[in-house]
Formats: sequence, structure tokens, C-alpha cells
Amino acid sequence: MDDVSRPVSPVLAEDALLGLLLPIWQLLIGAFVLFAVLVSIGRLARRGPSRMSTALLITAAAIAGFALVGVLLQG
Repeated sequence: MDDVSRPVSPVLAEDALLGLLLPIWQLLIGAFVLFAVLVSIGRLARRGPSRMSTALLITAAAIAGFALVGVLLQG
């Protein structure tokens, strides 16, 4: 009888479950971030041009847009 040590393999069911849940968590986190960005843009825009310029609104929208495109292209 040989004493061959075999590597312990991970449980495949756990890996499959994590693989299914990962995109859901990414979408949930992305939705919360998008909501926070939209709320903050709204609050800052209501304060007037002295506190929030058009360039900052465009920059924030571009960042959110690039993040959204990145998430959509990843999946």
C-alpha cells in the first residue's frame, strides 16, 4: 500500500453558490453607490451655482456612466 498524499479539493457546491451570488452583490453595491451619487448631486444642485458648477455635474455623471458601462461589460 502506497502512502500517497493527495491534495484536498474544495467543495464544489460552495464555489458554485459563491459564483451565483457574486454578481448580485456587485449589482446591489452599484445600485447603492448610484443612489448616493444621484442624491448628492441633487442636493448640491439645489444649493445653486455658487456651490456646484456645471463642470462638476458633468464630471460626476461621466464617472457614474463609466462605472455603469464597466459593470455592464464585465457581466
